[in-house]
Amino acid sequence: MSVRSLLIGVSIAALGTAAASAADLIIPTTPQPIYQAAGFGWEGLYAGIRAGGQFVGNTAGQQYAGQVNNTTYGLIGGAVGVNFLPVDPLLLGVEVTADYLWSNNVTSSGEFFANLRAGAVVTDSVLIYAIGGVGVSTSNNTSTGLYQLGAGVEVAVTDAITVRGEVVGQGDFSTAGAADPFFEAAKATIGVYYHF
Repeated sequence: MSVRSLLIGVSIAALGTAAASAADLIIPTTPQPIYQAAGFGWEGLYAGIRAGGQFVGNTAGQQYAGQVNNTTYGLIGGAVGVNFLPVDPLLLGVEVTADYLWSNNVTSSGEFFANLRAGAVVTDSVLIYAIGGVGVSTSNNTSTGLYQLGAGVEVAVTDAITVRGEVVGQGDFSTAGAADPFFEAAKATIGVYYHF
């Protein structure tokens, strides 16, 4: 074998290796996408059920919606509402509730409220809020206008389900009774809600 043939062979091999290396350098690489879990979607329609209790105060002479003073009522009810996030983390919402109240040896009643909620999304899964509304109590074929003010905490437990605890003070628009404190009753509820 001649030196010339050997040099040509080595040159071809070197050129082939350089070309292969150059081709490797210009192959574009696409970075792998980084998955980041989305936060809970607080906006939109929701519905749920709730249970709890209502305590009617014992101020002498007060008459809260025809209920018996110094009495604790059990309750079960439901709520339907819609939330808006106009500016993060501010939440605004509208909600309607219906509750059935009962106690031993006392006439049962129903309470229906239209409420406004305003709150803040503290973390992706925790909401704190204030609530206020007006409504009506029905008992013994009698209706009485009501109002309520309170606050609550709502926590997302899945991507569509939340658990909520809420406490409100309540009063009626009636002037019946010798005494008429602003808050004549208190209601505490725990509920489970599905967000659509």
